[in-house]
Amino acid sequence: MKAPKDRGKSSSRREFLRTTAQIAAGAALANAIAARSYAGADNTLKVALIGCGGRGGGALAQALATKGPTKLWATADFFPQRANATADAIAKNSPNKADVPPDRRFGGLDAYKKAIDSLGEGGVVILATPPGFRPIHLEYAVSKNCHVFMEKSFAVDAPGIRRVLKAGEEATKKNLKIVGGLNQRYRKHNQEIIKQLQDGLIGERVSLWAYRMHGAVGFSPKNPNESDLAHQIRNYSCFTWLNGSFLLDWLIHNLDVCCWAKGSWPVSAQGHGARMVRTEPDQLFDHYAVEYSFADGTRMVAQGRHQPNTWGFFGVVIHGATGSAILGEGIGAMRIYKGWDRAPGNQIWAPEGGEPNCYQVEHDVLFDAIRENKPHNDTERCAKSAFTGILGRMAAESGQLLEWDKALASDIALAPGLETMTMESDPPVKPDAQGRYPVAMPGVTRVL
Repeated sequence: MKAPKDRGKSSSRREFLRTTAQIAAGAALANAIAARSYAGADNTLKVALIGCGGRGGGALAQALATKGPTKLWATADFFPQRANATADAIAKNSPNKADVPPDRRFGGLDAYKKAIDSLGEGGVVILATPPGFRPIHLEYAVSKNCHVFMEKSFAVDAPGIRRVLKAGEEATKKNLKIVGGLNQRYRKHNQEIIKQLQDGLIGERVSLWAYRMHGAVGFSPKNPNESDLAHQIRNYSCFTWLNGSFLLDWLIHNLDVCCWAKGSWPVSAQGHGARMVRTEPDQLFDHYAVEYSFADGTRMVAQGRHQPNTWGFFGVVIHGATGSAILGEGIGAMRIYKGWDRAPGNQIWAPEGGEPNCYQVEHDVLFDAIRENKPHNDTERCAKSAFTGILGRMAAESGQLLEWDKALASDIALAPGLETMTMESDPPVKPDAQGRYPVAMPGVTRVL
């Protein structure tokens, strides 16, 4: 699915008034006026940051660097000290960009509601918590008529994906703007190389390979007097109910690039994965290999591994009928070659010039769409990219060949009742007597 395209600059006020004579344009005019009236009298867009970790802080800096006046209005995080630290840092370094008194700094599992409620209609919500919370937070932001930037990944299971899709449909009805953090879609060189591929420079794309191979994912032991819930959220990359697996949360960009280049989504997947060398007491498989099938019979393979002292590669390789390409996240110098030997003498295309920071471009697009009232909603594409990773995780962890439609209909949630949890709740997974957490077992684990 191609990313939604902007529909040109917004009309002038005179042009808008002229359209009032046209009944069919009446609703669009009302929406345009409403969308613009959400900003303050000085056209300032208020921002609430939900999730104040490293990626949340980066996304906030990019949002505040967009054209036009913006202001941090509220912060929220499971850990209240993070909400305070982020607000203090912006107030110190960019005082004209911050208006976050102590009563708009929220901690706990319900902090997102308080921050969004304080923001009001037409504000911008940045969702940067662990992906397990994304469907709940997106639903609430849309219900409160807020625009959204949501960081990847976007859900961790099929029920969550269905909730994200439904929230996206509601956002379209409300004329809300949503950008998803699949930054490779906003990277200039990726856009250029994929246009070349889709225009047929190397013929039909017949095989696609998504890789992320590097050292081990870190794990931090439980602190004294720390609850198990806080311990797991602090180590969210290591628990499946929070991050959806290494295959999803760490490979999603290159899975998305492959599907973008192919121009379709897979229809089934089978694969395998396990813990081979990892000894940390968490849920992570330390390697995955998943084969996806497309409707035309072609294949995509995803390889993810985080093991010390092993071969590393991070990128996408695509084979076409007459050539090959290297692109995606992790690749600085994207190239297209004749044939499948990527020797320098076989190169037939390379991008020219530099490219802007794709993380910044995401926010530039979102804030421009809000200010100019351009249609923009990435939700469906983001949900399908995330489900590609989820489908692979389900196939590998169960050891089964799974069809997309049947897997998407699964009612197995990794954290049932998550929206009703409190700070005192037990997490969805608990350690055994030796302090180790349950790990999926192919052939035993049920996913449908």
